[in-house]
Amino acid sequence: MVMRVPATPDPTLIEVPELVQTPRLVIAMPRAGDGQALNAAVCESLDDLKPWMPWAQVAPTSEQSEGVARRMQARFMLREDLAYYLFERLGDSSGASGGGKGRLLGGVGLHRFDWVLRRFEIGYWLRSSAQGRGLAVEAVNAISELAFTRFRARRVEIRMDQDNQRSRAVAERCGFELEGVLRCDTLGVDALPCDTRVYSKIRRA
Repeated sequence: MVMRVPATPDPTLIEVPELVQTPRLVIAMPRAGDGQALNAAVCESLDDLKPWMPWAQVAPTSEQSEGVARRMQARFMLREDLAYYLFERLGDSSGASGGGKGRLLGGVGLHRFDWVLRRFEIGYWLRSSAQGRGLAVEAVNAISELAFTRFRARRVEIRMDQDNQRSRAVAERCGFELEGVLRCDTLGVDALPCDTRVYSKIRRA
């Protein structure tokens, strides 16, 4: 019996929406020109991000943040990483089409994916002044739905440091199930081994 290996799709031909809207958020592909807004969000939030995010250890310059936004746009277009920025939705908040972009509130995305298996990992962060309003849950639910409907995901994961209580709460509120804790799985921002909690949703069909 000959085993057939699924053909690897050309990622650049995969249709990926550049904009997703929820009642309170505009979830948009990074674009050139987003650097100043990104810089303001990151610099405001360094104390909250620093324990968990290797990229948030020192305050970036506006030019560095613009470079990040442009590289993220390029990787999005190549389908190497699907990172989105979260913007406050202005105007119509009913969930219907319409509504402009306000402040940049954070980021969400699909990372470390396998297009053949259709496995994805969700990551997310919020600026400090946007926390406590359920916006991370709203963003994760929207991106999870995108993965399962548009990309026919079989498995979607959320991983975080064992001690990241806020991130754990988001995963659990979004209905992801804890699969286990990987002990000494990675190095933390302090270069010491840390444990990783793995949550998932799966679709077997």
